[in-house]
Amino acid sequence: MNDRFRGRRVLITGGLGFIGSSLARRLVELGADVTVVDTLFPNYGGNMFNLGEHRDRLRVNISDMRNHFSLRQMVDGMDLIFNLAGQTSHLDSMHDPTTDLEINCAAHLALLETCRQQNPGARIVFASTRQIYGVPEYLPVDEAHPLRPTDINGINKLAGESYHLLYGRIYGMGAVALRLTNTYGPRMRVKDARQTFLGVWVRRALEGEPFEVWGGEQLRDFTYVDDVVEAFLLAALTPELDGGAYNLSGEPVVSLRQLAEMLVQACDAAYEVKAFPEERRRIDIGDYYADDSRFRALTGWTPKVALDEGLRRTLDYYRQHLAHYV
Repeated sequence: MNDRFRGRRVLITGGLGFIGSSLARRLVELGADVTVVDTLFPNYGGNMFNLGEHRDRLRVNISDMRNHFSLRQMVDGMDLIFNLAGQTSHLDSMHDPTTDLEINCAAHLALLETCRQQNPGARIVFASTRQIYGVPEYLPVDEAHPLRPTDINGINKLAGESYHLLYGRIYGMGAVALRLTNTYGPRMRVKDARQTFLGVWVRRALEGEPFEVWGGEQLRDFTYVDDVVEAFLLAALTPELDGGAYNLSGEPVVSLRQLAEMLVQACDAAYEVKAFPEERRRIDIGDYYADDSRFRALTGWTPKVALDEGLRRTLDYYRQHLAHYV
């Protein structure tokens, strides 16, 4: 993969966030000419510390994708665009649906329209989500499963994905969407549950406080962030994916209680099982794990970091750097 990205001009939206910054660091190491754009709004996960020692090896643009003038400057001359910008909190989307609409729909449509007008040759990889499936009718969930989101965030993410695939089909733009499951690892948001509940678990465990497990029997799959980064890179290099949306999964499938036990064993933590809060229960999807065999067959991708090893690496990172995330 080294020579495939060397010298290529790459834009990463949401590039100071959890996955975006991890992708940026990897691309810099592969020799790409990287620009990251992020609003650094407090509730959306961007953190300059995420770039670490790579900060001086790329460009950082603090800007909002809803600013159309900025968009024209962002996309000009880019070979690849990894579109990871977004509002991820399901609960926030129910409390403030208009902002979620602006960020997860209107901003993406503006990006695509700007690319169509100024840089239609740029290849775009979009970060979609498992949330668009809603409550599974069967497991594992494949890409043929009905799309019935359970919250505003899921509906808007589905629209954002659909815009990308539409522009690819109608205007011949190279666009692909990856439907992510529970991504975890270093640089994830840990000060609240806006990005992932596992981040809160990790923080409380390292602070010596018991973390809460709601319900506990729900089944989930988890993908370590380095494996997700490799999936994005492969998606950018595989034109056979164009016009499609593909699941990513992780191994093994575990219940939340099993995951909690793994965390306890890794850092001598404690947890409490509690009833699911009603406000969250109404929008929860229950059991979920994905069938990602289509993506694996087309790209050769397979997750390499086991869940217990990923948890160990995550804990090691936050033992050193927790102060920068709380």
